[in-house]
Amino acid sequence: MDHVDLAIIGSGSGNSLVTPDFADAQVAVIEQGVFGGTCLNVGCIPTKMYVHTADLAVAARDSARFGVDSRVDAVRWRDIRDRIFGRIDPISRGGRDYRLTGPGTTAYLGHARFTGDRTLDIALNDGGRAQVRAEQVVIATGARPVIPDVISASGVPFHTSDDVMRMDELPASMVILGGGYIAAEFAHIFSALGVAVTLVVRGPRLLRRQDFDISAAFTERALAQWDVRLGRGVVSAGTTEDGIRLGLDDGTAASADVLLVATGRRPNTDDLGLEAAKVACHEDGRVVVDAHGRTTAPGVWALGDASSPYQLKHVANHEARVVAHNLAHPKDLRSFDHAFVPAAVFSRPQIATVGATQQQLEAEGRRFAVKLQKYGDTAFGWALEDEYGVCKVLADPATGLLLGVHLMGEFASTVIQPAIQAMSFRQRADEVARGQYWIHPALSEVLENALLGVELDPPGA
Repeated sequence: MDHVDLAIIGSGSGNSLVTPDFADAQVAVIEQGVFGGTCLNVGCIPTKMYVHTADLAVAARDSARFGVDSRVDAVRWRDIRDRIFGRIDPISRGGRDYRLTGPGTTAYLGHARFTGDRTLDIALNDGGRAQVRAEQVVIATGARPVIPDVISASGVPFHTSDDVMRMDELPASMVILGGGYIAAEFAHIFSALGVAVTLVVRGPRLLRRQDFDISAAFTERALAQWDVRLGRGVVSAGTTEDGIRLGLDDGTAASADVLLVATGRRPNTDDLGLEAAKVACHEDGRVVVDAHGRTTAPGVWALGDASSPYQLKHVANHEARVVAHNLAHPKDLRSFDHAFVPAAVFSRPQIATVGATQQQLEAEGRRFAVKLQKYGDTAFGWALEDEYGVCKVLADPATGLLLGVHLMGEFASTVIQPAIQAMSFRQRADEVARGQYWIHPALSEVLENALLGVELDPPGA
């Protein structure tokens, strides 16, 4: 049995735990698949590289209304794919090779399961086995796609976000099952590249967890772009001569060349032997952790999608920084800060959000002021000929502090950043709006105008 100071299960954000504090320690990094985790290999990075390509195609097709006649002559799918993964795959291999040969770490390529207190049995990919005993263990195993029973039981071929970006050929048509951010992003990517997209959505709107006004506006845009089947469940799945066919609960069907299942992701925790280590989990499979990242088992920590309610890379990175400090400084523990977690959906249009939605504030009975500002009422909005972009600001009228900010439109993920800063540093809406210069006529003026439009209580009220 190998004895180490620290064992890390997972090579996504967990890989960054090997800080200079562990320069003289023995660290085991255990990874069954490719190095770099979801974000690098099948998530944030490749999808956004595809999104940029899709945006270029849309801009070319949409240019005539600006007086520029252009078109998309061809979409070279394999060139697009190979450009993206030609950059990503070497980074992943380099991360693996560095852990295999670099100083202070031993890489175990295989699947780890707990057999007891901080004791791991590793089924190596080459058929061998290894046992590791660690002073401390970090569970950073990420998440994987959820496949509905009706699909898995049917035997129909399907793709998920883990493999759809590496297809050899671009299909003529695609059914996407799901109405969340993964479905919305891939609907944009593939439709922009010429694929006829059908979305089958169980709920009445897409992106239902967003603020209602944003979700409703995005759904309206989706209906104008794609074949969207709202409020529909799948009752059967089968193959045809031309591809796949989903039978829906209203008696209709959705057919296409290929099926993309985008119905959410679940933590990779169900085959880790956590019960042997006395590590507790929530009902949804997330490892239970306290504010410092500690699990219910002494010396065992967890972070990222394996334990966090936020399946976001920037959250996993934050949690990794906190856990890395706590591993090395047990008498000076730091806590996770999830007060104002931002997120973005890189679809068409783009969406960005931070803080509470209006429906959450109403459910809590909280008093709030609200302002909706249209992109099209700003100078840069005129340049874009924008017809649907909107910025929504929710603030506490008594304190002036921002409670939530939600955008739908061009560059939303960038425009929102001053609001994230204001919330994080507890700056009043009026102070943010008038306490600094806003570049004119930049698109950020849509946020400035929204902040100015929030009606706060007068001083002394």
